[in-house]
Amino acid sequence: MEIKRRKSKVIKIGKVFIGGLNAIAIQSMTKTKTADIEKTVKQINALEDAGCSIVRLAVKDLTDAAALSKIKARTNLPLVADIHFDWRLAIAAVRNGADKIRLNPGNIDKGIQIKEVVAILKDKGVPLRIGLNSGSVKEYGGQRTSMPERLVRSCLGYIRKIEKLKFDNIVISLKASNVLDTLAAYRKIALVCNYPLHLGVTAAGSPYKGIIKSSIALGALLSEGVGDTIRVSLTDNPLEEVRAARSILESLGLRSGGVQVISCPTCGRCELDLISIVKDLESKLEAQEYKQSAHPLKVAVMGCVVNGPGEAKEADIGVAFGKKEGLLFKKGKPVKKVAAADCVRVLLEEINLRR
Repeated sequence: MEIKRRKSKVIKIGKVFIGGLNAIAIQSMTKTKTADIEKTVKQINALEDAGCSIVRLAVKDLTDAAALSKIKARTNLPLVADIHFDWRLAIAAVRNGADKIRLNPGNIDKGIQIKEVVAILKDKGVPLRIGLNSGSVKEYGGQRTSMPERLVRSCLGYIRKIEKLKFDNIVISLKASNVLDTLAAYRKIALVCNYPLHLGVTAAGSPYKGIIKSSIALGALLSEGVGDTIRVSLTDNPLEEVRAARSILESLGLRSGGVQVISCPTCGRCELDLISIVKDLESKLEAQEYKQSAHPLKVAVMGCVVNGPGEAKEADIGVAFGKKEGLLFKKGKPVKKVAAADCVRVLLEEINLRR
């Protein structure tokens, strides 16, 4: 099955193009104080290595805004300045090299403020993300109006203000902390405009629950062809956000070049510690797989003879275990027996030969 992408406008953010048929970009946000240049640069470069394409930074004051120029000189990712309450920070951020500005209609919505920000965005060729969150969206239609409807109405009202200024270099996000509200809001907005959509569940929470919520919401939307950039918002190290986002895209076939590990859940038929083997394999792959390779690989690690041989044959590389050793398959053909203790080493050698 092939996912048919929603037709959206192409927007350039630094050197990255989103929208249209461009690859869905992974975004994260630094969790350092932006004015702390050393820590911020270190985190951005780590995010790039992990597969992040765009990074957002909190700009709380002029010191943060001024730091952007120095951060930009030492990093490669497009920098998105996250602006709230004070529109003048957006202007300062653009002057210091921001590649995109995020404004929140919930706290910056006066006509003169928007006009001044749009003027410098036009002058510098910098796009704007209209970023709405359920926690800060204003009332539209009263309290009985559903959250998705409030998000969409607020967004469309903001878009109209900006389009009147002859500006359409726009990206949209409508994030709710509730999965169903998130789905409904994005589905509604996708039908009435062609601007690129940045997907996310806001304040998704701890890694375990946050990844589940984000996977359900983002996975459903992406499978429908909706979404041009994504962020998995976690109360955790931002590298975990990128790893989760990569896995979501890989699971849908929207990101190529990674190693997809297929492994059985184990049961009473399994006669070895397959759980430890798979955990060891994935941790070692994680250390070397941040950058996409040219060749996606499917690797199967199976614990018994019921589904093991079949899955191993279907994979690029696979091992189907019996009691203490397994049979290694390459492109569907059995090659040799592998001891459980050697399994991870042998699989990594085979994987690296194909990358």
